[in-house]
Amino acid sequence: MAASSWTFEVLLASRALQGAANSFTTPVLLAVIAASTPKEKLGRALGLFGSMQAAGQTSAPLVGGLTAEIDWRLAFVVISVVAVGLAILGVPQTDAEPERNASLRSAFVPSTLWPALVGFIGWGCLGGLSFLVAFRLDDVFGLGAGERGVLLTGFGVVGFVTARFVGKAIDRFGAATTAVLGATLGAGLVAAVGTTPLAAIVVLAWALTGAAAQGVLVSINALVLQSDNANRGGSVSVVQSLRFMGAAAAPLAFVPLYQAHPLLGFLVPAALLITIPAIVTLSGRAGGTRRTPQPEAPPRPR
Repeated sequence: MAASSWTFEVLLASRALQGAANSFTTPVLLAVIAASTPKEKLGRALGLFGSMQAAGQTSAPLVGGLTAEIDWRLAFVVISVVAVGLAILGVPQTDAEPERNASLRSAFVPSTLWPALVGFIGWGCLGGLSFLVAFRLDDVFGLGAGERGVLLTGFGVVGFVTARFVGKAIDRFGAATTAVLGATLGAGLVAAVGTTPLAAIVVLAWALTGAAAQGVLVSINALVLQSDNANRGGSVSVVQSLRFMGAAAAPLAFVPLYQAHPLLGFLVPAALLITIPAIVTLSGRAGGTRRTPQPEAPPRPR
């Protein structure tokens, strides 16, 4: 539909439908991963999934830009061909019973809503902040559009490289701990991006923010999929919806702050990221975070 758009309004509508389709595919894939992976290895599987997501998000603008140099419609044709191929391949079958009686309402439980709140704040203040980094690279350092585009890809490249390590950390230390570390690291890096007078440090800090974002994103997926909620597919849908809403709300929230004072555009997101450790702690106290039971010690001989 996008490739054959005859007006700008039709193009926007087709892009909206693409976003709706994506809202179905990601939760389904995450649910399949959870159903086909042993719990002790779930973090690594989700890390690999996050790595592939980061690779796609990073390469998509490059591939789209190159094809658009020939014809902008060709970019959407390529997407259509890939989508048809994936539809033919399908998703792996699992032995898990389908959740036939699950309703979306059953997903709105504390074990879902707490990670969803973390996803809303975390992705809005990390992945959703790239536009503000581009503003600063232009306003302060005078970099052109091409230079900014290349430098911003560091976020996705580092996210791709580190996501699997994040998954291993989840299996070893727990998803809650990894989410806290990712948010805390991200807060410091976002503050550095907005305050340093050196362009090289801005680029480096923003690239490392990709690792912090994976720490938050992969962890919230693990928190939901490791929970006792029977409707894990619906729970993942809620979390992913709030994640994308956070990214969509970021320009509305932070552009006015940046216009008022450039430092506010970065220090406020950094401050919001600092609230995530408290949210994760509260979720654990409320029973929203599942902890792996430790084996009881054998009784001492008398």
